[in-house]
Amino acid sequence: MPEVETIRRQLEPDLVGRTIEAVEVLDSYFSKPELPHVFEKAVEGREIVDVGRRGKYLILELADGNSVVIHLRMTGSLILVDPDGVENPGDARIYEADQGVKHLKARFSLDDGGELRFTDPRRFGRGFVADDKALEVYFDSRLGVEPLSPEFTVESMAAMTANRTGPLKSFLLNQKGVVGVGNIYADEALFRARIHPLTTGASLKPEHHKALRDGVVEALERGLDLGGASIDDYRDAKGEAGSMQNEFLVHRREGEDCPECGETIVRIVVGGRSTYFCPNCQVKLRKPPRRRRA
Repeated sequence: MPEVETIRRQLEPDLVGRTIEAVEVLDSYFSKPELPHVFEKAVEGREIVDVGRRGKYLILELADGNSVVIHLRMTGSLILVDPDGVENPGDARIYEADQGVKHLKARFSLDDGGELRFTDPRRFGRGFVADDKALEVYFDSRLGVEPLSPEFTVESMAAMTANRTGPLKSFLLNQKGVVGVGNIYADEALFRARIHPLTTGASLKPEHHKALRDGVVEALERGLDLGGASIDDYRDAKGEAGSMQNEFLVHRREGEDCPECGETIVRIVVGGRSTYFCPNCQVKLRKPPRRRRA
């Protein structure tokens, strides 16, 4: 989420007020299952009135009540080209990726002569158009609470984790609980909360609910402060790398000393994802046994 939110904040002043004069979907996989010409017709001639975000989705809100929703996935890129054909005009480039025609999937021509381009070497990225009601239904069925919103309270954390028997690391990665927490920030949040990644939600006590909620918020806010983490392809809207990776507490630090106690950080696999933690600082909590009925 910090990476997508950084992009949103930097992209907003460049796009709000611009009209999309023409759209060309060059790879039908981008708009799938919608046909390219249907997607194009729904967007052309519409003014962009806001640039938003829900979880890891970027949202271009249009004046007619519809929105263009784009998920960049792993290698998707949004590149804003100015009217003179110069890339990276000030605060304008999203993700420094391969910009060749081979990977260009869609282009949005703007009323000032500029162009917003979507490139994606691995074709994981998607775009679709939906009205407000349909978008609300779509997100409600897939996404939970925004972690930096007032709704993300200690009480909501307690309610979401109650009776959960799976690892907390997997819970944090499930977007139906807390949205926008990726692998990096799940590790960092659990370390800040001093909770072992294999701890189950059902074993948490009130003090742990608060620690975990605070750990998630602190990890994400630090990511935002540092412009995200640039491990692979990520670049912000200015074409610059984030610096969160320089301040990882445990993530990708296998074999190094814990910044708190000096114990060696270890790596395990949880739910198919590499997971890093300190075996000394992060306690694995256990659910108390049920009392037998008399």
